[in-house]
Amino acid sequence: MAEIESAALPAHLKRVHMVGIGGAGMSGLARILLARGGQVSGSDAKEGRSVLALRTRGAVVAIGHDPAAIDALPGGPTVVVSTRAAIPDSNPELVEARRRGIDVVMRPAVLATLMAGYRTLLVAGTHGKTSTTSMAVAALQHCGADPSFAVGGELNESGTNAHHGSGEVFVAEADESDGSLLEYPASVVVITNIEADHLDFFGSVDAYVAVFDEFVRGVDRGGVVVACVDDPGVRALLERSGDALAATGVAVWGYGHQSGDSADRPDHLLAELVEFTSDPTGGRSRVRLHPPLVDEAVELTLVTPMPGVHMALNALAAVLADFAVVDKSIPLTAVAAGIAEFSGVRRRFEYRGSAGGVRVYDDYAHHPTEVRAVLSAARAAAGGGRVIAVFQPHLYSRTLEFAGDFAGALDLADEAVVAEVFGAREEPMPGVSGRLITEQMTGPAQFVPDMSDLVPAVAAIAKPGDLVLTLGAGDITMQGPEILAALGGRG
Repeated sequence: MAEIESAALPAHLKRVHMVGIGGAGMSGLARILLARGGQVSGSDAKEGRSVLALRTRGAVVAIGHDPAAIDALPGGPTVVVSTRAAIPDSNPELVEARRRGIDVVMRPAVLATLMAGYRTLLVAGTHGKTSTTSMAVAALQHCGADPSFAVGGELNESGTNAHHGSGEVFVAEADESDGSLLEYPASVVVITNIEADHLDFFGSVDAYVAVFDEFVRGVDRGGVVVACVDDPGVRALLERSGDALAATGVAVWGYGHQSGDSADRPDHLLAELVEFTSDPTGGRSRVRLHPPLVDEAVELTLVTPMPGVHMALNALAAVLADFAVVDKSIPLTAVAAGIAEFSGVRRRFEYRGSAGGVRVYDDYAHHPTEVRAVLSAARAAAGGGRVIAVFQPHLYSRTLEFAGDFAGALDLADEAVVAEVFGAREEPMPGVSGRLITEQMTGPAQFVPDMSDLVPAVAAIAKPGDLVLTLGAGDITMQGPEILAALGGRG
């Protein structure tokens, strides 16, 4: 592939102070700024892996939020970067920056600036963004490309969530939670699915769906939309936006399960998942590809190192998107081989260890559909053993909105332990707790409001042969090692 020389950073990004620098998105942005020669300072509420890694790369990071933190760089920052979701306007560093007249910009605007001049591959959708983006990056790297990327999780191969590459491609996760995906230049986009979420920001399902319509209609002329036509929300999107995409020469490469009679195959379904098998080590798919994606119909074998049909579909999306972003210059078989070598992402069905005959995994799933998909995959990985779900709801508003759906999803487990809500950016809501979920479950379940009681509760029910899966977007991930220690220490 062709290589490009990175343009010098614009003047306003020469010296950057980042509030909440340890977060997944912000730390990745900091890595790219540092790699491109920028000076970076920042602050975060606590120490962590990301903060330590950034310090080794030259960032100056303060723990705690204090107005003095913005003076860490000689000459002070040219700009202060924040994020809408995690940092309130009342943050003392933001207040001080505005008092001094220093521009405060949001992370997506900075990332969009860094994407300028690249051919971009953006992965969007309610679920599966991080896994799909990560597989797309890993497959391109396997094929010898060196894409720049910004992902919402750490790739196990490289141990990083972002990279400034030498190639002409920039791969990024396009987050819809606050509408920021609309800021990015889009050459090739993936839409994995569209299902109601983030209603605390959008206010209605219609407003949430509308942001995806606007996103695909902003794809560059002659670009490609890779879309999962299994998903009702995606099919509705294509129905609404099909004429607009055709008018700008944007191709739609649909992927999904086999449609049945080949004569009835929808026009957009160019990559059919014909057959899928799964075992504890992963999945294997037989995929049929159709023109104009290929010159003539052909079958492809796709191996995914993670179990679950949802991962197979995400992998197929990554293969198609890579093929599109390199303008078909890399064979599909080579891209698929890169997927087979992928070793996963932190907190995406991540194996944490085994103790007392019990295996423990961890996953970021925090929406009912994600919980359902991961528990289905866990069932295959359990190999006949029981699946114990340990779930921490994320956000009071999401718990209130989807309590019944969470209950139905968690009922796929043999037993469930539900922790108290991780409020993140929200204040507690009267009457909203993890109990809302367990009260609606039909299978064995218990609500454990005190996190200090969680590990003993899990250890009391786990037996040799079981698979324990911690789930959620909060600090539940910290419980995996504690559960292993308790299981290993019991007599």
